Amino acid sequence: MPLLGPLMLDIAGTTLSEAECARLSHPLVGGVILFARNYESPAQLSGLTASIRALRYPSLLIAVDQEGGRVQRFRNGFTRLPPMRALGEIHDKNSDQARYLAKQTGFVLASELKACDVDLSFTPVLDLDYGQSCVIGDRAFHRESQKVADLACALMNGLKSAGMAAVGKHFPGHGAIRADTHLETAIDTRDYTDIEKEDLIPFRKMIDSSLSGIMAAHVIYPAIDTSPAGFSSVWLQRILRDDLGFEGCVFSDDLCMQAARNYGSITHRAEQALQAGCDMVLVCNDPNAADELLKSLQWEFSAVSMARLERMRGQKMIYSMAQLHKMERFIRAADEISKIVPAGSRMSL
Repeated sequence: MPLLGPLMLDIAGTTLSEAECARLSHPLVGGVILFARNYESPAQLSGLTASIRALRYPSLLIAVDQEGGRVQRFRNGFTRLPPMRALGEIHDKNSDQARYLAKQTGFVLASELKACDVDLSFTPVLDLDYGQSCVIGDRAFHRESQKVADLACALMNGLKSAGMAAVGKHFPGHGAIRADTHLETAIDTRDYTDIEKEDLIPFRKMIDSSLSGIMAAHVIYPAIDTSPAGFSSVWLQRILRDDLGFEGCVFSDDLCMQAARNYGSITHRAEQALQAGCDMVLVCNDPNAADELLKSLQWEFSAVSMARLERMRGQKMIYSMAQLHKMERFIRAADEISKIVPAGSRMSL
């Protein structure tokens, strides 16, 4: 039986080209990440995921960044999800209500994706909102680590209730720096004690609550290691696996982001991330790099990593989006989260 590989790639449009079918059929590939450019409607998305499933057995893992707020790839025909900061603001006033709404948000998010046969969203964001990151901002639940942990666990429970695993990001914490790793090198000069007592708290609590996946940051923490966290065995093996006891799946962030490009060829970057402890690495928005990697990467995918990836699939849904939108539980949950109004906004999301 052909097995899945350690690479997650993207595609250009709303249907698969012949070149993409060939690329995704390569034994090194194990997953596909979808973006807004790949989406027109729930029906089109369901057709696209079906065509991706048909390429391989076991089928490729299908993922998306569907966090809510400004990071929601699928919008038309999907429920608008609030930015996570809005839930943090509610938590300041009523923690029970905030946890309830976070769980409802997770349920709506996951059930709509599952209805279109998408396996997982890379969510929740576990970064703390220090008020200075240009890329995190309102994607974070809160500045306070305990409140982030509280709300993230509730959202994870909502995801699980719809049959979807959670992926916490960006380990060990991206919120304390201004730099955007999509565009530039990012360095966090804090020592480990400061990171441990703040940023690692949500990750620790989520791991203790059976978090299935984690995405590593392309941030360098020079007091701990000279390599970015996603290329660092110190972070991924000694701290994440050994100290925090994480047994789930580790994903790299996109290896084509600018903060990763300083670390050699795409093949060298992938080898570094896999050797450091990533189970799957993402290569996005650069088909030439993907082709180069498929030609040159030599990697034996372990049975342990395969098992971790298989656990990310979640449950197979038996209803369509149209059927889901008629279900009483879904209607109630979607109505409740539609009333969440972010600070500074006059409109419900």
